[in-house]
Amino acid sequence: REFAEAVGDANPAYTDRDAAAALGHADVIAPPTFVFAITYLAAGDVVRDPQLGLDYSRVVHGDQKFAYRRPVRAGDRLTVTSTIEAIKSLAGNDILDVRGEVHDEAGEHVVTAWMKLVARAAEEA
Repeated sequence: REFAEAVGDANPAYTDRDAAAALGHADVIAPPTFVFAITYLAAGDVVRDPQLGLDYSRVVHGDQKFAYRRPVRAGDRLTVTSTIEAIKSLAGNDILDVRGEVHDEAGEHVVTAWMKLVARAAEEA
């Protein structure tokens, strides 16, 4: 509910249990973009690995897509496993493709999120 209100999404399925039930859900569900909040944090943990040698202060979000198996439900306890799928260089910038697999506490796959992170080139003095 709080996320939906914070992003200004007035879909009643996100805030009203009866509206969610009318759509076949047992409880309110999260807006699709909610998953970004947890997958971005998990991706940050992966790209901060010292062996990668990336200056995280120069990283910006470039792109995002999701493949849902089911909506995130109120009360879900989710875990994210992040993997760097590819690293490319373009115009001095590093482009990282990161995949986040989101599962609930029963191990059910909820959603896969892919994001592109751009590590901007260091400014020349």
